[in-house]
Amino acid sequence: MLLFLKLLLAHLLGDFLLQPFSWVKDKDQKKVASGKLYLHILIHFLLVFLFVWNLSLWYIPLIIALSHFAIDLAKLYLQTTKTKRLWFFADQVLHILVILAISFTTLGWENLAALPNSIWVYLTGLFLVTFPASISIKTLISVYSPKTEIKKDESLNKAGSYIGILERVLVFVFIVTNHWEGVGFLIAAKSIFRFSNLTQSKDRKLTEYILIGTLVSFSFAIFVALASIFFLRYI
Repeated sequence: MLLFLKLLLAHLLGDFLLQPFSWVKDKDQKKVASGKLYLHILIHFLLVFLFVWNLSLWYIPLIIALSHFAIDLAKLYLQTTKTKRLWFFADQVLHILVILAISFTTLGWENLAALPNSIWVYLTGLFLVTFPASISIKTLISVYSPKTEIKKDESLNKAGSYIGILERVLVFVFIVTNHWEGVGFLIAAKSIFRFSNLTQSKDRKLTEYILIGTLVSFSFAIFVALASIFFLRYI
């Protein structure tokens, strides 16, 4: 289980934090000829090697890197404009299945890290509710694109994204520390400040869009927190 969490955290860091959007566009345009693709694979290889930190398990970073390259390349050539959202989630599922397969078939692996097992669970969960959650939620609800009268200079740059990250982190912390009342307070607070403005704007589509995003965001954080608690019981 600990090996799975380390490989999962390495994957999340490599795919969501250490892969700029400009790299994604470059891969989409140039595909196998994209230098960013190979740099992306190298980052995954180094992250896994660093997290595992065991020369006898040299084949794990290699398998991760090769499988990641094959999956990403297949996605680049098979996805279309209409199936891009579907391939995003299929790509992530395939990567996680590879990580699961490696974790359950690797024998004799010993924990060489100084950090307690619980820390790896919390680190993975916390990172999962930040940038990976933002990108996943944005991709999931991108089917809706309501027009808004709010001008760019009336809103802080990427404020919505950072608000979502902070709310999910707080929800995660409240649940793993068994303070569910904090989640209710957070929902109430956001409802007061967020939806009062939407009511005044009288934009029903935008209101529904924000509501869907908020519910998905809270649900994502709650699921990750409960999954982390489950992992802690069996690690």
